[in-house]
Amino acid sequence: MNGSRSGWLLLASGLLLLSSAPLLAGDWPQILGPQRSGIAEGEQLAASWPEGGPPVVWKQPVGQGSAGVAVAGETLVLFHRLDDREVVSALDAETGEAKWTKSYPTTFVSQVGDNDGPLCVPTIVGERIVTFGPQGVLSQWSLADGTLHWQRQTYEDFGALEGYFGAGSTPLVEKGRVILNVGGAKAGAGIVAFDLKTGADLWKATQERANYSAPTAATFGGRRIVLCVTRMLCVGLEPQTGEVLFEIPFGRGGPTVNAATPVVLGDEFFLTASYGVGAVLTRVTRSGAEEVWRKSDLMSSQYTTPVLHEGLLYGIDGRDDIPPANLRCIDPRSGKILWSEDNYGYATLLKAGERLIIVTTDGELVLAAANPKSYEELSRHRLTTDTLRALPALAGGRLYVRDSRTLYCVEVGAP
Repeated sequence: MNGSRSGWLLLASGLLLLSSAPLLAGDWPQILGPQRSGIAEGEQLAASWPEGGPPVVWKQPVGQGSAGVAVAGETLVLFHRLDDREVVSALDAETGEAKWTKSYPTTFVSQVGDNDGPLCVPTIVGERIVTFGPQGVLSQWSLADGTLHWQRQTYEDFGALEGYFGAGSTPLVEKGRVILNVGGAKAGAGIVAFDLKTGADLWKATQERANYSAPTAATFGGRRIVLCVTRMLCVGLEPQTGEVLFEIPFGRGGPTVNAATPVVLGDEFFLTASYGVGAVLTRVTRSGAEEVWRKSDLMSSQYTTPVLHEGLLYGIDGRDDIPPANLRCIDPRSGKILWSEDNYGYATLLKAGERLIIVTTDGELVLAAANPKSYEELSRHRLTTDTLRALPALAGGRLYVRDSRTLYCVEVGAP
């Protein structure tokens, strides 16, 4: 997630699991969890928190960056910057102690704000980790000991432009391919697939510039499709060949970003962005895709990806840097607002069971019910006075969340 002091963004790193190793219940191996949906599968949250807030199990100092963590089994992977190096660390999820740490040099300076660290959540696929740094450095590491298997300088290789905050679109791993929103428009390498094992190019597609939204993949009508939001489009691609199946206009010129990940709803998907872009619902068809509706007054989120519960979306309408920001529940089928908690403040959301965890950028944790009738707050606790923009992770009943200086492990699971 983008953590510049002026506010915007988010983002990330990721995958979809095509590894032979099974995903453990409670893992959070990529941006927005197992299916890139913000939903913690198999997790049960406490019904409320004690007066002093949910217990902090451990905390560790961190360097620069707004990349949330990924969790697989007993290992947590942190990607941050210390001095002039981008650092990948494997931590013990139980204690926070380092198992191994690897790094490489960086000279990155953000064009906006004072955050010069990584934005993309690491992606864990079986025994491999994929990271993507703000200077376009794509790397693949061993989860066991941090061995660097390969590394690509994607900005140099494909002539991509840096962007406001550097590279920030989390890679997707799908069918043995690392699919990346590179933005090498002039080289016909807007989106590129790399071999997960070797790092070699497998295909290139589009002449689009990159943006900050993390791509995702889903099955529509029996066909696997990658959804990738670029600077001005949402592109549907065949993951093995890179064939462009459809393009949906989405974005605006000027100082804008597309940062939320597409949300899949059966044979449809939902897109949201701020800066006058608005929200779009699109239906995937046998021949491509068709726009169902487009609205600017429903849920226009600067970078928060809404979460889906029983056909309804819960998310933020508005921007982090320019209030107000409203917490809303909407019906994406009808395109109607069911309720709105106005002037709520900017936040990111995840869901487990019937409950939401809302992490506000001003440092609070909120437990709320996924209630379609009204906003129902169950507990609230101030965790920090620092800014929380990195995406949280929920695994094994524990919430992992970081501000600009500290990574916290917080017990939020049901007893």
